[in-house]
Amino acid sequence: MYWDVCLIALDSIVVVCDLLRFFMHHYVRTMGIALAICIGIFLASLVIGRFFIPINEVMNILSSKFLVLPITWDASMYNVVMEIRLPRVLGAIAVGIALAVSGAAYQGVFRNDLVSPDLLGVSHGASVGACIGILLHLSLYGVAILAFMGGIFAVCLTLLLPKLIQNQSRIVLVLCGIIVSGFMAAIIGLLKYIADPDTELQDIVYWQLGSLAKVTWDNLLYVLPIIIIGTIAVLALRWRLNILSLSDQEAQSLGVNVNRERLVIIGISTLLTAAAVCLSGTIGWVGLVIPHLSRMLVGNDHKKLIPATILVSASFLMIADLFARSLTTAEIPLGILCGFIGTPFFAWVLYKQRRYF
Repeated sequence: MYWDVCLIALDSIVVVCDLLRFFMHHYVRTMGIALAICIGIFLASLVIGRFFIPINEVMNILSSKFLVLPITWDASMYNVVMEIRLPRVLGAIAVGIALAVSGAAYQGVFRNDLVSPDLLGVSHGASVGACIGILLHLSLYGVAILAFMGGIFAVCLTLLLPKLIQNQSRIVLVLCGIIVSGFMAAIIGLLKYIADPDTELQDIVYWQLGSLAKVTWDNLLYVLPIIIIGTIAVLALRWRLNILSLSDQEAQSLGVNVNRERLVIIGISTLLTAAAVCLSGTIGWVGLVIPHLSRMLVGNDHKKLIPATILVSASFLMIADLFARSLTTAEIPLGILCGFIGTPFFAWVLYKQRRYF
């Protein structure tokens, strides 16, 4: 009897190990392919444009920062790669990661697959803060602080409204986010009305449409540290998101301070959204679309979902920005292009989630 139990236990351990090995290999293979695609899109974004630059010259220009190489390129190629395209591509990567990681974190915290920085009003709230900073002629850091405060204010309103009406269902939370977004959009309209049409109004319209055309090395040096620190923080807390995805009672039974953990992750996600808004303006749907695409690849486990979201979001926004500046002679605002992609996807998500309403 004893040996039979031991054999059964050993067989079970072998089966579990085989399953773990299968899923681990599947995950590693998927992430490896995603990383290779991301690197390929990165190089393609530096090569393709109105001024085509051969891939070997791009590689030589990038390598010249670290190696001593003979100069085979002219000054125009160097300026296009290092001063125009590279900051813009890095900005696309940073903004995509910030919006998508914050969206995945919001969805895990609120246990709602329909939640995103846009639907919670965070993006519009951050835009209000950024517009006020523009009207006050503040520095980029001042604009970032006001954008963060605006995002926090918006998400607090979105969370307060369901409590006031005593209905905290998924659909009510989404509807309250839409209400707050509409309110913030009205404030932005008022700020546009009182703005100087020759200077301030143009900057505010730029924030609303969303674009990476004005990204420079100076902007990146201000915003990149915030996005890097925030992303690392979410990566460090991603296993906590699995616990917060449970009910509050189950999470508390595991020794987790639910309210504190939720506030910390909401604060970090709002900071990421505000930093993205400061760099590119309002770009919608990324925080909703990318986490769902990543779940299709690696599943719902946040320990795997967050790293996958980073790679998929970087690739997605680099492709979107490449199309935005290459499809027509006049650049298409990135927010408009992402809207055309995100709207039908959101309709599909609503269709798939209809049984929960």
